Parts: sequence; C-alpha cells; structure tokens
Amino acid sequence: MVRVLVLSLLLAAGTAAAQYPARPIRLLVPNPPGGATDTLARVLAPKLGEALGQPVIVDNRPGSNGIVATDMAAKAAPDGHTLLLAADAQIVIGPHLYPRMPVDTLKDLAPVASLVNTQMVLAVHPSLPVSNFQEFIEYARRANPPLAYGSIGNGSQHHLVMEMLKSRANIELLHVPFKGGGPATMALIAGEISAMFGGNSVTGQARAGKIRALAVAGKERATAFPELPKLSEFYPGFEVTPWLGLFAPAGIPAPVLARLRGETGRLLADPEMRERVRRLGGLEPYATTSEEFAALLRAEYAKYGQIAKAAGAKID
Repeated sequence: MVRVLVLSLLLAAGTAAAQYPARPIRLLVPNPPGGATDTLARVLAPKLGEALGQPVIVDNRPGSNGIVATDMAAKAAPDGHTLLLAADAQIVIGPHLYPRMPVDTLKDLAPVASLVNTQMVLAVHPSLPVSNFQEFIEYARRANPPLAYGSIGNGSQHHLVMEMLKSRANIELLHVPFKGGGPATMALIAGEISAMFGGNSVTGQARAGKIRALAVAGKERATAFPELPKLSEFYPGFEVTPWLGLFAPAGIPAPVLARLRGETGRLLADPEMRERVRRLGGLEPYATTSEEFAALLRAEYAKYGQIAKAAGAKID
C-alpha cells in the first residue's frame, strides 16, 4: 500500500513537471512600478517566459513594506505559476521588525534563485571636513551634538547598516528616517543630515560631486567607485550586500523548482542579459547554487535579527 502511494506521488510530480507551465506565470513584485525591483522584473520576465514557453506577467502588489506581495506568494498554489521577486529586506529583515507577520519567510517560501546584488555606499555632505572614511569616524567620534544620519525608514537596511557601523566604530549618530532613498539623498545634498548609506540614489549624486562617497559595505569593491575602501578593511566581517531573489510558494514540486532554477541560471549566464542588468544602474548579476542561496538566507536572517534587536528597531 505504501509503495503504491509513493509511486502515485512520484508519477503525479513527474506529470506536473512535464506539463509545467500550463498557463501564464504571475510574477509578484512588492514595489510600485519604476523602482529597481520592478525594472529588473520587467527585464527578466519576457526572457524567462520565452524559455518556459508561457508568458511571465509582472504583477505589482506594493504595501506594508512588501508584506502584501510576500503573503500572496506564500499562500498561492505551490505549482510554479506564482512567483515572487523580492529584496533581502522583505525576506530576512522585515520578519524581525513586525510583531505580527502573516508569513514565515523561511518556511513558507521556497528560494528559487538569487538574481542580482548591489552596493551600499557610505556618503557624507561635502561640508564635512573629512576626505576619507577614517577621518569621518574620528570626526563623528568628537562631534557634539552627534551627527545626524538618514535612512529610507525605521528598520530599513540603510538604518541597520549604520547601526552596525556605530557599534563597530564606537560612535554616536542621530537617526533621521525618511520615506525612501530619494528624499533621504535630497536631505543629504541640502545638508539637513550629515551622512547616509544608500544605493542607486547615492551613487549618481556622488558621481555628480553633490555628495562625497567614502566607503562601500559589500564583499567586493564597487565597480562604480573602485577607489573606495570596503568597510571590512577596517572592521573584519563587516559585509552587507543587498540582493534581489526569486521565490516560489513552499511545497512546489521538486522537478518544477529544478526547471525554474535551471532556466533562471541560464538567463543570468547570458552575456547580453548580464549587460542589460548592469545598464539598469548599480545592479550586478548574482548567481548562486540553490544550497548557497539557502545558506545565505539562514545566515542573513540570523544576522539581521541580532542587529534589529540591538538597535531596538520595530514597526507597529
């Protein structure tokens, strides 16, 4: 009886994989149109659809810092016809900030593939009498009152990375949250704050000379600022590399998951696609094995949990 049941399940899984996809695939994006996540989705979706033989339709579902789309993905039928393109903040940071999350991101979602990563750049207002990272730390240590720094919101990655720096460098800074990277960067340009970590919004303004970039937080030096040091050169182990990844509902059949992973991997390996991704600004194709991606999720979930707790970051 048990052998018959197991054989039936294997045949069903094989049939599902052979028939997949049987209809258009919905790609949930937890952000409104126009941002980096949405732009990446619209670059990848047509090519992924061609590879799978069915259209991949981008479905923007913003709300509650990504919880709306994440919850929809987790509760969708686990057949590979609903996918989620999410940022690390929604998967490994958000769960530590909200007291009542409707989804367990590590248990209710299956990691399909990492897609891209980007750099966090530490930038300051040009009026600060500092020319490099070491001088900034010494200046901040002496500042009274403490220097103000901006973020894209309480509990955001930008907030937590600066809290990490405060702890490692033993400095005091005043947190000023904004509603997005654009407003925070404009405040830095105007001198309303003295420093911030940022991605694309910071990179362009630093290149234009409106703010001064001092260091990057990633594992590698930034291609946009090859002269800037990594924070890990001063504080070993200090590494923050924001990423975007593809997810499916937990319980997706293994053959379907394997096909999605294979087609996504081939897409990211294509030189033309890699160049298109890089032209989006600040994004770098980021391919990992399924084991590496799963390990990254577990490690960063634990890391950001500790940082959020130490910073007392919560969102009601």
